[in-house]
Amino acid sequence: MHLASRRSCPVKRLLLLSAAALSLAGCGNRQQSDPSRTYGPNPELAEPHEKLVSDVGVFEVVGWKPGETPTVPSGFRVQPLATGLSNPRTVLPLANGDVLVVESKKEGGEPVQRPKDPIRDFIMSLSHGKPKGGQKPPPSNRITLVRDANGDGRADGQTVLIDKLNSPFGIAVIGNYLYVAATDAILRYPFTPGQTRITAPPVKIADLPAGPINHHWTKSLTASPDGSRLYVGVGSNSNILERGVEAEANRAAILEVDPQTGLWKVFASGLRNPNGLTFYPGSNTLWTVVNERDELGPDLVPDYMTSVRPGAFYGWPYSYFGQHVDPRPRPQRPDLVRKAVSPDYALGAHVAALGLTFYTGATFPASFRGGAFIGEHGSWNRKAPSGYKVAFVAFQNGKPVGAPQDFVTGFLKDGKARGRPVGVAVDRTGALIIADDAGNTIWRVSYAGR
Repeated sequence: MHLASRRSCPVKRLLLLSAAALSLAGCGNRQQSDPSRTYGPNPELAEPHEKLVSDVGVFEVVGWKPGETPTVPSGFRVQPLATGLSNPRTVLPLANGDVLVVESKKEGGEPVQRPKDPIRDFIMSLSHGKPKGGQKPPPSNRITLVRDANGDGRADGQTVLIDKLNSPFGIAVIGNYLYVAATDAILRYPFTPGQTRITAPPVKIADLPAGPINHHWTKSLTASPDGSRLYVGVGSNSNILERGVEAEANRAAILEVDPQTGLWKVFASGLRNPNGLTFYPGSNTLWTVVNERDELGPDLVPDYMTSVRPGAFYGWPYSYFGQHVDPRPRPQRPDLVRKAVSPDYALGAHVAALGLTFYTGATFPASFRGGAFIGEHGSWNRKAPSGYKVAFVAFQNGKPVGAPQDFVTGFLKDGKARGRPVGVAVDRTGALIIADDAGNTIWRVSYAGR
């Protein structure tokens, strides 16, 4: 064993013991909120309870055994469209039946800013799967094309469309161009649906906030319905401003970008980690799901889904769910708190919503038309797990109504994670496509009932 390895072992043991001690220390704390009251436009908010480290619920990722699948409601069918991928995060179905899959990993770590950061980062690392038997992980940070020409849900083949990207996440197609949101820039590639490999060099459209400290590295991307603008989500560079205001320049925001000139402006702000950007069908209303802040207890703060008002401020870091003040940021900004807009719909605390799509197909029952499917990646900082599923929320008159329904479950079973859903989308046949980054699988859910 190398000397460096010997030195790292006590540190690892210390982190494990610290995590276990902190988790056990909270075992006597009861969950404060009735889960049925933590959803919707007016959720019941628990009292804040700050700890050294958030409550911990780490579940070993074991992957899917042959023949295993998630669970779907009666009348639906789920099957793997592609397997053996490397951290698939985002899916974009095309009109010809191809599905573009963004496989992505974060490169490098972050400087330690607080004494509890190493413990938190180590705990988070346990909640992601690793290759078994010391195998080298397959290549990632690329876009893979999965072809299903006849729409039967069985892939006819898959190819690497673009590789060697810098932690990509969001993609969008406008005309004959493919736009890719890497962690540090928006890139444009010439692209004609049907081609299986892009060899042309990209054109950089705009730089994105990144740098050596790049806390929320995923950059969600969508195009306006007329294709004249791109919208990109940029998460915060900290949990609650611990790196200072300067580190948050143009972050915790959605940026509006001109794809022709690269000029951009802040479209909305105060959104800690906006993902799943998409427009409500038949409208110019942008929607997003947002991962809220940690370390205020297992029942705060609820992640949410919201329409995005141009120029609006949604609270982070100074307040949450409207004008509920967070006392931790320094300096406080009561002027901004007074302006904070309440989001449309709470999803529950720590579900880690990363994907959002509206059902635009015609093959699911009518009750699903126009509703939202949400990919909930799942909590790590909560002993009672939340998320680890694809939820459905019905819409009426362009607004969410009722309680969320479990739609695709079974990702967490017997205390172990088979997978973790991220991006969701609807393909040309009306099937739901799901990226499962821990299970390294793309799932396809179709309706088989009457």
